[in-house]
Amino acid sequence: MAAKNSGTIPVKNIYFQRILDEIDVGIHAIDQNGKTIIYNRKMSEIEGMHIGDVLNKNLLDVFSFNQNEDSTLLDVLQKGHAIKNVKQTYFNIRGKEITTINNTFPIIEEGKIIGAIEIARDITKLEKLIRENMNKKGNTRYTFDSIIGKSKQIQEVIEASKRVTRTSSSVLIVGETGTGKELFAQSIHNGSNRSGKPFISQNCAALPDSLIEGLLFGTKKGAFTGAIERPGLFEQAEGGTLLLDELNSLNPALQAKLLRVLQEKTVRRIGDTKDREIDVRIIATINEDPFEAIAQGRIRKDLYYRLSVVSLFIPPLRERKEDIPELVQYFIDKYNQLFGMNVKGIDDEVLNIFHHYDWPGNIRELEHIIEGAMNLIDQEDLISYIHLPIHFRNKTQLKKEADIFSQSNHLISQKGKNIKPLDQYLKEVETYYLTKIMKHYQFNITKAAEALGMSRQNLQYRLKKYNINKK
Repeated sequence: MAAKNSGTIPVKNIYFQRILDEIDVGIHAIDQNGKTIIYNRKMSEIEGMHIGDVLNKNLLDVFSFNQNEDSTLLDVLQKGHAIKNVKQTYFNIRGKEITTINNTFPIIEEGKIIGAIEIARDITKLEKLIRENMNKKGNTRYTFDSIIGKSKQIQEVIEASKRVTRTSSSVLIVGETGTGKELFAQSIHNGSNRSGKPFISQNCAALPDSLIEGLLFGTKKGAFTGAIERPGLFEQAEGGTLLLDELNSLNPALQAKLLRVLQEKTVRRIGDTKDREIDVRIIATINEDPFEAIAQGRIRKDLYYRLSVVSLFIPPLRERKEDIPELVQYFIDKYNQLFGMNVKGIDDEVLNIFHHYDWPGNIRELEHIIEGAMNLIDQEDLISYIHLPIHFRNKTQLKKEADIFSQSNHLISQKGKNIKPLDQYLKEVETYYLTKIMKHYQFNITKAAEALGMSRQNLQYRLKKYNINKK
């Protein structure tokens, strides 16, 4: 046995760590203070975190939870009873959404709760499939009248798209995530003579290759174990339009089969020897520069030229910011109707923030911001800065807080000395902001937590951590 303090890992610990790293479920344990003491390799993969970024850190410093939703680990630690088969959605420190099914148990020694352990199964991808893999047959809601914006950039694309409705040529729609590519695809379908036939949308990134092939081309009974006689999406969209979303996620082998279908206008089910004629218009979308995708091998060059008979480039929101006020009002009206509210608009401060923000998530991000704000608004007529979701405020407030600290000599002295370490600066920013919010809500934990988009548990921890209290 190794001598004490030799640096050698004890044999029992080696076996224990090997078992933890080899089992195919996530294991996460915390001590009585909420600090992580066990975190295995599978949990690291599920949550997209390095083990060193989680071990010996307080849980709430690394992960965040939706408002009114607590951590199952901390809930068990506080209440002392097990929680089994509970679904939980939360976010890592980088904003990645994680969904797991958890079994969580208290660790009790001599009648005292000394920690909690969680066994987690990852269902993040399954949740994504449920949300995204929704085939739309004859359920196209959007027309060209649904597209909002008077800017020159968006109007040019609308006019080009309207001309495309006269033919059945393939269309390639290029645009960043959240720019509204499917809205244009549905509008083209509804404006064409195929509008009375099916419109089917398939996200090519939503399923693994083994499933997407059968889904697209269909299967013959007995082609493989469990295979049934089933038409694929090409056959189901007969006479109508098939939208292949995120085409650049398909592997090259499937792209070659897709090219054959486009050229021959026939499809062969997996395991079959019979070719079936099809009459389907193909609209494909990609979320990156097509020539870069070709250079990087994500799209076959021959498939690109076959699909891009017509190419439409949807501008990102940062290139059409003059459309923001109209888009904002549209989303406010939409959620007024859904929520039974009567919000009039946004104040000048919020509009200024929106105009100076780059909108990496484009129109989809703008809609989510408005929806989130309207969940936090009380009786006010206008959405103000305090109503914006916390993650968005975090992105936009650093400059504002930096200006405050600069003016009060908290950040840098007049001679440019005494620059503070980043951790200290961020602590001061968070302390300042939390103090400001708590005073605004007169130290009402429930209302402040709701406004900040965090659980009461999370807020109470941070108030205690930074010694913020009502004086």
